[in-house]
Amino acid sequence: METSIERAPSVDRDQTTIYEQLTARGVSRRDFLKFCGWMSACMGLGADGMAQIAEALETKKRIPVIWMHFQECTCCSESFIRSSHPIVADILLDKISLDYTETLMAPSGHQAEASLQDTIKKYHGEYLLCCEGSIPTAADGVYCCIGGKTAADIVREVAEGAKAVIAWGNCACSGCVQAAKPNPTSATPINKVITGKPIVNVQGCPPIAEVMAGVLVHLLTFDRIPQLDALGRPMAFYSRRVHDTCYRRPNYDAGLFVESFDDENARKGYCLYKVGCKGPTTYNSCGTIRWNGGVSFPIQSGHGCIGCSESNFWDAGPFYQRLSDFPGFGIETTADKVGLGLGAATIAGAAAHAVLTNIRKHHEIGEQPGESAAEAPPTPATDSHGKGGK
Repeated sequence: METSIERAPSVDRDQTTIYEQLTARGVSRRDFLKFCGWMSACMGLGADGMAQIAEALETKKRIPVIWMHFQECTCCSESFIRSSHPIVADILLDKISLDYTETLMAPSGHQAEASLQDTIKKYHGEYLLCCEGSIPTAADGVYCCIGGKTAADIVREVAEGAKAVIAWGNCACSGCVQAAKPNPTSATPINKVITGKPIVNVQGCPPIAEVMAGVLVHLLTFDRIPQLDALGRPMAFYSRRVHDTCYRRPNYDAGLFVESFDDENARKGYCLYKVGCKGPTTYNSCGTIRWNGGVSFPIQSGHGCIGCSESNFWDAGPFYQRLSDFPGFGIETTADKVGLGLGAATIAGAAAHAVLTNIRKHHEIGEQPGESAAEAPPTPATDSHGKGGK
């Protein structure tokens, strides 16, 4: 079920709508509608969704955004600002209004802290809190401090006035490499530090830029967080396995696998399961939305999925080691054997089909199985008029 976001009383803010701001920057009506249609398709909303998104962007004001950074490498921001669609950056950075972020804002030091506090007070109950990175809890949180405050204290303070929280990437959602064994800083996901707020986990290392955009546009359009799965991820983007949308899936079903990187099978584009691809146990949109404007994704470039949108993927086994089984997926646990068996059955079936076809043809010309054409009984001759001869 989708969770509604409690709306705080409206506050004074810039009354220009997002659409008006876009047109002022030279975005045409055609490009605007193309963006709405493209975003609706990414979110799985169809034509009705396109109209709803367009109406929301035409009528609603900006959403203040506070974007925090903790234990992470900033790859989520890097992914987002490099979206191939120019309107994504315009809407989500310039026009929804990124009021505070340590990475992209011009102010620093006391000026940056003033910007943060001003946004919290002015838009209390209205702003979105976006978090990158895990929260260290060992040694009273000293492993990540900003302005003399620990990450845990900062995120709790800022979350108190947020209407929703978005955790960007595997670090914020499940701890990622910082939380890998032995986890010396006790790196902790956002959802274990913040309570009492709607939280959306946008998994990936990093997430796909268009997925990040889709989550924000959904919040803007419907004033509620999207439908989430058991790990708190939006189902519009995380309801299907990479395995199910992979263009190499037919090779998997046929038992055609890459045995080692750069072998002949790799050159033929066979399935990467045997060299460690985690696609069968990973839920993400890599195979459908892809990266760099839909150009490619890791499997298409020849590298198996490492499962970066799943919890604890760093500790889930070596990246290049074949999965021993897929709990809960039945016949796929022995896919290569099934594939070979199907191959043998196909050959046997083809041979049987050839024999039956041969028998049928023999009957059509009056032969018995095993007879040659020369030994077959003669057939009545016909004259030029199609009548039997004497």
